[in-house]
Amino acid sequence: MQSDRYASFPSLRGRPVVITGGATGIGEALVRAFADQGSRVGFLDIQSEIGRKLAEELTSNGQGVVFERCDLTDIEALRGAIKALEARNGPTLALVNNAANDTRHRWEEVTPDYWDGRLAVNLRHYFFAIQAVAPGMIAAKQGSIVNFGSVSWRLKQGGMPAYTSSKAAISGLTRSFATDLGKHGIRVNTLEPGWVMTERQLKLWVTPEAEKNIEVGQALSGRVMPQDLARTCLFLAADDSAMMSATVVTVDGGWT
Repeated sequence: MQSDRYASFPSLRGRPVVITGGATGIGEALVRAFADQGSRVGFLDIQSEIGRKLAEELTSNGQGVVFERCDLTDIEALRGAIKALEARNGPTLALVNNAANDTRHRWEEVTPDYWDGRLAVNLRHYFFAIQAVAPGMIAAKQGSIVNFGSVSWRLKQGGMPAYTSSKAAISGLTRSFATDLGKHGIRVNTLEPGWVMTERQLKLWVTPEAEKNIEVGQALSGRVMPQDLARTCLFLAADDSAMMSATVVTVDGGWT
């Protein structure tokens, strides 16, 4: 539930919000944070059982949360899922494009099909989710879109070129849409996480050597947690950031 230590945003109460990749990790933190603000939250994920359990938990607490199972690489399914969420919650006024997959891969082994698949998972659905919700935002003359990027490409991180290429492209997508949609009262920003201590990261890649790299790289001690991203995202979705658009907000402990 909402802590007295952190901000509440009255403009988010009752606001229809769509979050992609909301079942685990940063996405779960986003769903919980917006639900705590009283938003009407709809979230998408391919993980059916985990997504349903999260929605049931929050709904049982009296929070307005709806889950739709969706493979985001299937654009028709994505459009249908967003339509279903909007039928329940109303036209989307805040879209959080969060879903991505940072599976490591060697550049020598990448095939054209693998490349296209990585971009479908990490970039393509961002565009089509925006395309799906923008008409409702235009009609309402307001809206906020938050596209999750990554500092990995700015750190020149190797070992996953299709992922870092996708994340670099998101900044361009954000700035282009900020111009196209801005005159309709719609703001579009990029939120770039550093190395976030999700269960997936801790299980797969946060080795003792990685811990040392984090200590050296970050200006701040401690670790970036999913909730740190969620709280920043709330601000970007709320009216408090009304004159912010086409920008990158970085939450990485001062690494970049």
